[in-house]
Amino acid sequence: MRLLEMKSSGEFSLIQAATHNTLPYAILSHTWTDQEVTYQDLISIAGKSKSGYEKIKFCGEQATRDGLQYFWVDTCCIDKSDPAELSKAINSMFRWYRNAKKCYVYLTDVLAPSYDGDVQPSHSTWEVAFRGSRWFRRGWTLQELIAPATVEFFSKEGTRLGDKKSLEKLIHEITKIPIQALRGDPFSDFSIAERKGWAAQRQTTEEEDLVYCLLGLCEVSMPTIYGEGQEAALKRLEMTVKGFSKDDGEPKDLKDNIVSFIVPFDRNLNFTGRGTQLAEVEEKLFVGGRTTKVAITGLGGIGKTQLVLELVYRIRDKYKNCLVIWIPATNTESLHQAYQDVARQVKIPGSDEDKADAKKLVQAYLSKESVGRWLLVFDNADDVNMWINESETGPGSGRLIDCLPRSEQGCIVFTTRDRKTAIKLAHRNVVEVPEMDEDVAIQLLQKCLVNPDLVNDRPDAIALLKELTYLPLAIVQAAAYINENGIAFADYLTLLADQEEDVIDLLSEEFEDDGRYDNIKNPVATTWLISFEQIRHRDPLAADYLSFMASSRKKEIDVIGTLEAYSFIMKRAADLALDLHRLQNDLKAQWTERAIIRLEEVFPDDHHQNRTAWRTYLPHVSYVLISDVVAKDEEKRIALAWRFGMCLYTDGRYNEAEPLFVEETKRRKRVLGEEHPSTLTSMAELASTFSCQGRWKEAEDLEVQVMETRKGVLGAEHPSTLSSMANLASTYRNQGRWKEAEELQATELDICSRVLGQEDPSTLTSMANLAATYRNQGRWKEAEDLEVQVMETSLRVLNAEHPLTLSSMANLAATYRNQGRWKEAEDLEHGQLGCDILESGTLEGGRRLGGASDGDVQEGVKCGASFDAEQHGQLGCDIPGSGTLEGGRRLGGASDGDV
Repeated sequence: MRLLEMKSSGEFSLIQAATHNTLPYAILSHTWTDQEVTYQDLISIAGKSKSGYEKIKFCGEQATRDGLQYFWVDTCCIDKSDPAELSKAINSMFRWYRNAKKCYVYLTDVLAPSYDGDVQPSHSTWEVAFRGSRWFRRGWTLQELIAPATVEFFSKEGTRLGDKKSLEKLIHEITKIPIQALRGDPFSDFSIAERKGWAAQRQTTEEEDLVYCLLGLCEVSMPTIYGEGQEAALKRLEMTVKGFSKDDGEPKDLKDNIVSFIVPFDRNLNFTGRGTQLAEVEEKLFVGGRTTKVAITGLGGIGKTQLVLELVYRIRDKYKNCLVIWIPATNTESLHQAYQDVARQVKIPGSDEDKADAKKLVQAYLSKESVGRWLLVFDNADDVNMWINESETGPGSGRLIDCLPRSEQGCIVFTTRDRKTAIKLAHRNVVEVPEMDEDVAIQLLQKCLVNPDLVNDRPDAIALLKELTYLPLAIVQAAAYINENGIAFADYLTLLADQEEDVIDLLSEEFEDDGRYDNIKNPVATTWLISFEQIRHRDPLAADYLSFMASSRKKEIDVIGTLEAYSFIMKRAADLALDLHRLQNDLKAQWTERAIIRLEEVFPDDHHQNRTAWRTYLPHVSYVLISDVVAKDEEKRIALAWRFGMCLYTDGRYNEAEPLFVEETKRRKRVLGEEHPSTLTSMAELASTFSCQGRWKEAEDLEVQVMETRKGVLGAEHPSTLSSMANLASTYRNQGRWKEAEELQATELDICSRVLGQEDPSTLTSMANLAATYRNQGRWKEAEDLEVQVMETSLRVLNAEHPLTLSSMANLAATYRNQGRWKEAEDLEHGQLGCDILESGTLEGGRRLGGASDGDVQEGVKCGASFDAEQHGQLGCDIPGSGTLEGGRRLGGASDGDV
């Protein structure tokens, strides 16, 4: 990109800028005449006599006044005699205008002399000429209007008329371009057809330019071919747009379907009032220039969630292509699970990987300006420590507040009961939700009643609302009870008065707010107790389900009509699941033991086929395990905690799995002894966790201890001993200690060959692991010999479609590729359909085979990440085997994946 540099003498000269955005510069927008100063004119110093020189001079002088040393003018900064340069410039033009610090629109057909320095002339003196200016009818000036953030308009005399912001209404009337587009809203908010329509009434000198001037607006690039005609150019543009669409996974501005709206609830048709608060929040959103954060705070049950629910539906109605995401922030587990669901629903690249850090993926995705406008809601963000303290939750660690996305087109809304949390998260942008006034509360009550005429008994209605302290949640729950039982307000008031004080206090213990008077019963707790007692008598099973839900914080459960009728739960719009109001969770002490028993029955092991199920249960298991109600040495709790740790490990959440393995290892040493096989299994799992955290020394110390103990207790040839040797070899290899790794693997292979036989799957797995070590050292011939043997034996003993056979073929292909033997590699990869990266075969302690890292069979999935041989050169695919381990479990080996 060439720029013009303004000298102190008032002269200017051409310079070559390294990139389009290296130097801050101003840019000129104008309409061409036959008196323009070309690149050749400027080089030969022959252009000063042309009238177009005045425009260049104006641009340079105005840039200087604005503190800019460099400026760009299309007539002389592009060598139009060079077709290649011209084509490149046309494809770069939109970007050049967008990155300019200021764009000056020089209108030669608008006269507005200024008589007093900085005082702008009245609109009346130039508006008619402005509306009729040729500039608004030319094709290329369309992108010059939309692309820059700052566009200033000047008359022929150089008098400033205003800028794009101050004149936006007038510009909109002239061009019919939406004000949102003029303000810089993302193109994803406007269809391709709509953008093309903005140029419908414009003209260009060359017919093809009417198409080429749309390239930047359509966010594509293509070669220019002058002489092809407008129709041919338009067809190429449409094909290019479709091509970009396919390549980029159908950008949302090219889709016909609606952008993602990830909100777990239907719109609340009974929503009433709160107009002032809604307007206040809406005014704070999408103000531009930064990520807007707003916190909505108020008493528990005051209606914060319902207010934001109404807000997001209004945003959806107002902004066609706004991405809306709703994340429950009640605790770290529910938040982590929600992040994973969001990443998958939005189809963020990498979200399907087992060890993906969903928080970071969502953060990176929403921080891209190309994503467009978005609104992110965190509901029930009551625990400030969860946001500001260092966390070891899920893959990766760090503060949750640091994982929030940043984008000029994004907004984040929090709901919280805690004002301190609100200020910490949103600073001054805090909106208080006050108590409902009497008239609005009457309206809400009436909307919720099957028989709305009940409110005609005004005295009883007002008495009921006062007893409920005008709290929306209490009103909704009371109305549900009244509807179900067909009673009058007076009867319900009697029930409220009859509740035992100590039970109310118990229910209210974790739901108190400083803003509620001490002498008023907690209305939510009171209404909850009345409804729950009714359910207990009418439907004991429903009461038992609610008990289980309360202690497990279940967020995805089967629909139960009775509970929904009483507003204990809300039906989700997106699936057949229900959400439980947080008050029910405050009864955990009564039912945690029952929940542990039930969860121990339904919570699956970490087999890959169970992933969907155990990920669903993870938040609930986490919640019951942190409770002190059930003793930590209770048998079912121990079993549940072990499977919980294994699932966290398989999901790549090593920091969370570690304390569970540490606790269980200590317990087994204490109860079973240090040499018991189960103790050694838990030690091996802990060692694998250390390895996945990169804590090689700690992993090595444990693995050596496990291996030596097994040799002494089980014997050197026992499958569990061999597994320990493979694990230790992997740790050596991860530190680049090839010689020690090779010696251990060679010993393991020798024992497997002698004890199990050359054709046993475990022997083949050991052979493949040793081949991987050779491959990582560049010892291609030795690696190839072993891999050929593994493949040929697998084909003969197993079958062509067995995972071990397919993986061995992929590993051999990787070895061929690293030697440049492309034809042989291609024959293996395409002739045999490649291989699947599997998680298959159970190891001791319930471990499953994970993805490829670098090789070796072991207790735990060594960091579990799958690597592709093509990308990582020396890496291949997992080779699941089937050798027997202790306790009758089966070994599922790997050649290029740590297991």
